[in-house]
Amino acid sequence: MHLSRRRFLHLAGAGGALAATSPRAHAQAYPSRPLRWVVGFPPGGGADIVSRIMAPWLAERLGQPVVVENKPGASSNISVQTVVNAPPDGYTLLFVPASAAVNVSLFDNLPFNLLRDIAPVSGLIDFPLVMVANPSLPAQTVAEFIAYAKTNPGKISVGSFGTGSTSHVAGELFKMMTGTNMIHVPYRGGAPMVADLVGGQVQVAFDVLTGSLAHVRSGSLRALGMAGKHRSDALPQVPTIGETVAGYEANSWCGVGVPRGTPAEIIERLNREINAGLANPTVRARLADVATTPIVFSPDAFGAYMASEVEKWGKVVRLSGIRPE
Repeated sequence: MHLSRRRFLHLAGAGGALAATSPRAHAQAYPSRPLRWVVGFPPGGGADIVSRIMAPWLAERLGQPVVVENKPGASSNISVQTVVNAPPDGYTLLFVPASAAVNVSLFDNLPFNLLRDIAPVSGLIDFPLVMVANPSLPAQTVAEFIAYAKTNPGKISVGSFGTGSTSHVAGELFKMMTGTNMIHVPYRGGAPMVADLVGGQVQVAFDVLTGSLAHVRSGSLRALGMAGKHRSDALPQVPTIGETVAGYEANSWCGVGVPRGTPAEIIERLNREINAGLANPTVRARLADVATTPIVFSPDAFGAYMASEVEKWGKVVRLSGIRPE
């Protein structure tokens, strides 16, 4: 088919205009298919509970299903690697746990760089950590537990929801500050850890209150102390560990990230919809029911927070000398 010069230039110009506007058009059309939200912990734990509270809200706001995909293992490194390898198109989200910030210093040869390869989207919630024990343990308070542990060095097992997790480093910090000697038993998430704690396979653990609250209320676990700076409204009678061990403080948190290179328009859309959920009274009530507190950030502010947590937990890792197990 023969094209005149005028017709050729017209078509070429139209094609150039389409190419120039296609990224924006793509962002405006987002999302056009389901999203997956990769969570580095098994079903039933605190991370899974929070993601399944937020996923329906996000799906409703985006007009597409948001499918939670549990990928536990390697202290959440498997989940991070999964998202790093995904296309930067906004269809794969990462549940960013505090353990990911710990892992930066804990593991020597990670195949990714958290701060370089994951683009921050938003904060989600702060998880209060609680020191919980099997009721068979003859200690009703933190002070009694310390005394018991010192008379039984190396005989008490302390569970965590993964090597390098905030649960793990909270326990290591406790051991350092109290001079106690306990055996660390890592699990692949909070749910299996709590199951063994209730069953008596381990004696004590540091868990997100979200995962242990129902067991504490039922009496199948005993809360010895809150690890954060303040007591929890969910268990106001439980003192902080710091009330016995001066200066002790540990907390956990989570947020959302995407592969680096994801368009800014998509990141801004996700941030806007997630923050709207964190401000919604119904969603906030559901998060409060599982003893969590929303943390609202812009993408840049969440990135700065992640960087500060990498620095803070790096110091704990170096001082405690913990290594991957």
